[in-house]
Amino acid sequence: MVLGRNEANKVIDSPATEQRTQVRRAAFASAIGTTIEWYDFFLYNTAAALIFPQLFFPASSSYAGAMQSFATYAVGFAARPVGAAIFGYWGDRIGRKATLVITLLLMGLASALVGLLPGAASIGIAAPIVLVVLRLVQGIAIGGEWSGSVLLAMEWGDQRRRGLLGSFAQIGVPVGLVLGTGGMTLLSAVLSDAAFDSWGWRIPFLLSFVLVGIGLVIRLRIMETPMFAAIVAKQQTSRSPVVDAIKHHWREILLSAGLRFSEQMPFYLFTSYVLVYVVAEHHYSRTFVLNAVLVAAALELVTIPLFSQLSDRIGRKRVYLSGAVLTGLLAFPYFAVLKAGGYVPIFLIVIASMIGHAMQYGPQAAFIGESFPTHLRYGGAGLGYQLASVFAGGPAPLLATWLLQVTGTPYSISAYILLAVVVTVLCAVLITDRSRADIADYATYARRS
Repeated sequence: MVLGRNEANKVIDSPATEQRTQVRRAAFASAIGTTIEWYDFFLYNTAAALIFPQLFFPASSSYAGAMQSFATYAVGFAARPVGAAIFGYWGDRIGRKATLVITLLLMGLASALVGLLPGAASIGIAAPIVLVVLRLVQGIAIGGEWSGSVLLAMEWGDQRRRGLLGSFAQIGVPVGLVLGTGGMTLLSAVLSDAAFDSWGWRIPFLLSFVLVGIGLVIRLRIMETPMFAAIVAKQQTSRSPVVDAIKHHWREILLSAGLRFSEQMPFYLFTSYVLVYVVAEHHYSRTFVLNAVLVAAALELVTIPLFSQLSDRIGRKRVYLSGAVLTGLLAFPYFAVLKAGGYVPIFLIVIASMIGHAMQYGPQAAFIGESFPTHLRYGGAGLGYQLASVFAGGPAPLLATWLLQVTGTPYSISAYILLAVVVTVLCAVLITDRSRADIADYATYARRS
């Protein structure tokens, strides 16, 4: 095992000053790691909407090219549960820190290679095939990243502030979106369309090399979490943590997945599919739409920790359900505004759509992480979180494109969002809220409310 008993005891017995230092480092490492990985992931999302249909599927019609591009986008989501299982095993066997270093390297390498990949005009069918392979690697890395990043902060800090501490990993999503989308927006604004489509879009992908180096320096300075260190010291790690998580906590895994439907599925419509709908259907400039998404993501830098801290005070379930309901209330007005048009209304509705997301996404890390005991938490939380990707996040832009084509109205997509909200509300009602429980105590998981 990577973490020995001597290191475990050293972590547990650290003085208060060292504890505070490690808490700050863990929170920062949690945020910086997910920022880098989501930066890479959102670069792909933006490129899938704006660049990849023409570059990798040039022989297809506009509709078919969008469908094929979003299909490669969905592949990454299908790979996430695989990554959650692979890295969940190692995260609950050898520790959070070592596992997170590997996921960061995988994600950065795959993204940088996307930036170097020739188009179909140069290497033919090999181009989309390699693209799919790299997308699979991205998905596997993201699948193993999330739960480890959350636990790195959650298991180090003040247990009365688990919601806020867990949200540091969640903040990586809007920061990554700001950096990734911001980079694309800047290049789209300063370069000609021909230059951007030819080589400009590749620059943000290649910058992944630099960001990964920064992330590795930070993560290598973090010690293992005290909760996992205590499990190692007592020799209570599981031989088959993922299998045990499925066997003993299948209910929590399924409810955690359902919990994410009204958060994840609309989010990818609001940040990725909106680029196709507003630009292709209503002919607004892609720079305008990217700017709207950019401002909305920047707003989440404030709202995610705000709602996470609120969940520490009034409970995860209350905040989460409020966010799900708000998302449902915006489903039809969102597409009504996009359909009616107007720069100011579209800008405002894109920003408003992210408030309901932040109300769910902020507390979500602790909500899901608290549902599993320490020795099974990496794998259990990861599986629950990433399983939603197969049914909610991954297919969302693909199904939205198909629904609009078949029905001719964007309100079919609104109905799709409402269905996701219903699933989430049911799961949120059924899952146990452990926001005030002792998650280091095995007895906590022997009781269900």
